[in-house]
Amino acid sequence: MHNNSVDFKSLLLNGTALLDVRAPVEFAQGAFPHASNLPLLDDQQRHNIGICYKEHGQQAAIELGHQFIGGDVRAARMAQWRQWHQQNPHGYLYCFRGGLRSQTVQSWLAEDGINIPLIPGGYKALRRFLLDNLERACKTLPMTVICGRTGCGKTRVIEQLPSSLDLEGEAHHRGSSFGRRPGGQPAQIDFENRLAIHLLKLEEQQLTPIILEDESRLIGRCYLPQPMQERIASTQRVIIEESLDSRVMVTLEDYVIGPLNEYAQWFGEQDALDKLGEELLAALERIRKRLGGARYQELNGVLQNALNLQRENGDASLHQHWIRPLLKDYYDPMYDYMMGKRDGEVLFSGTRDEVHAFLSQPSR
Repeated sequence: MHNNSVDFKSLLLNGTALLDVRAPVEFAQGAFPHASNLPLLDDQQRHNIGICYKEHGQQAAIELGHQFIGGDVRAARMAQWRQWHQQNPHGYLYCFRGGLRSQTVQSWLAEDGINIPLIPGGYKALRRFLLDNLERACKTLPMTVICGRTGCGKTRVIEQLPSSLDLEGEAHHRGSSFGRRPGGQPAQIDFENRLAIHLLKLEEQQLTPIILEDESRLIGRCYLPQPMQERIASTQRVIIEESLDSRVMVTLEDYVIGPLNEYAQWFGEQDALDKLGEELLAALERIRKRLGGARYQELNGVLQNALNLQRENGDASLHQHWIRPLLKDYYDPMYDYMMGKRDGEVLFSGTRDEVHAFLSQPSR
């Protein structure tokens, strides 16, 4: 007998390995960390069975399924599942609703002497658990939001605090039009699942108040869940205040010099700067309308010159000449507008180091 009563919370907190037997197209739309996709049916088979189910009912669909996955196909699938189980003897199994697909895989493996417990309710139930917890956490857990103009180094403070939730890190994006990173962003569902699990972990470790960065609705193309947007807009805040000179240097380090390593890992040393340059120019192009034609042309020229100098001798200093006006005339007014819509009490404001010291106090 299988014990199918499962504690979702410990499953997620312990990073238990999960065997996802849904079709690849379902997995790509969203899954859970520590899940491997070894499907019972491929996308086309799932599609055909769905049509058969609608037209001829469940029994006909089951029979078609058995035709698809008999003989060699079944043997190949079984070999993959057996190997997964050897590597993850304490893992769990799920399909979309914990129905036919996971039960079929579970019983086939049981015939082979392998017992893998099911997640009752499948993907759907585990996802619902995470969404409910995300909403509860956003409403009830103590939180503090770090605000500050672009380039004041909010992410640097976030990275140094154990009680922080790095929203940009989870979205694999640095925020702003210039924030794209190689490798792209997670699917929306994956992003939400990561946030929910991270909040569960911080709550379990009693690391509160949870520190997060002030973000707008979108981090790249990842949409911040509504409960989190509402909490960020209304919760208590600390504000980092740094000089324009300091912010220009931090922006240069975080968006030009730092990313070169990441681009080198993805595209090789040789092409890293070209790829980064293309991305910076494309980011400027994305805000062209809001900058206005003349301003865009001017900054585009400065950026091209800065990239040329950097290619020649590795000197990145010219980038300051497009970063400074962009911060001062474009990002600062946007920040002021956004701050006008925030209601939370301001607990503290100071330099980045002072804010870090304030947030590190054990008495908080």
